[in-house]
Amino acid sequence: MSSRDKILAAVAANQPQLTALPDISFLKGDGTGALEKFVNTLTAIGGKVIEISSLDDIVAHIKATTTLSHRVISTLSGLSEATEIINDSVVLPHTFQDVELTIINAHLGVAENGAVWIKDDLLNHRVLPFICQNLAIVLQKKEIVPTMHEAYEKIGLEKYGFGTFIAGPSKTADIEQSLVLGAHGSRTMTVFLV
Repeated sequence: MSSRDKILAAVAANQPQLTALPDISFLKGDGTGALEKFVNTLTAIGGKVIEISSLDDIVAHIKATTTLSHRVISTLSGLSEATEIINDSVVLPHTFQDVELTIINAHLGVAENGAVWIKDDLLNHRVLPFICQNLAIVLQKKEIVPTMHEAYEKIGLEKYGFGTFIAGPSKTADIEQSLVLGAHGSRTMTVFLV
C-alpha cells in the first residue's frame, strides 16, 4: 500500500459521526401576502413593478418609453415586434455595450428581498442583465416564494452553469459618500408580473 493510499484509508476510517441537520422550518415564510410583499420590497429598493396580462402589454410599454435610437434587446421571441431578439450565444459580449433596455425572463422571485433568480438557460449571454442601462424582468406571479429559504429549496438540486439573484437597480454609496446608480449593473429594474 502506498503512502497516499494509507493516508486516504486513515481519513476514511476517522470520519465524524453523522448528525442530523437542524430543523430550520421556523425560518420559512407564510405564503400568504408574498406577492404584495415582493412588490413592496422591490419598490422600496428602487425597482418598479408593472402587472401585465400578456406580452402585448410589454410591447406597448416599450413603444411608449423608448425611441428608435434606443437599442432594446430581449430573449423572449414574443417581443420581436419591439425588440432585437438575442438567441445566439456565439455573439461577442462586447456587441451589447450600447444596449438601453434588456428584457428577460426570471425563474422565480423572492418576497423578502425583492430578488429574482435567473439561470443561464434564460439568458443566452451572462452579461445581458448587467451591461444594459435598464433591465426588465418578466416573472410569473405564481413563482414568487416568501423567503430565500424556499428559493434555495427550489433551486438547490438543479444543475446549471450560471445563476444569479438580482434585486433592484445597481447602486452603491461608497464613492465619495454619494449614491451612484448603475455602478456595476443596470440603472433601473422593472419587473413585469404576469
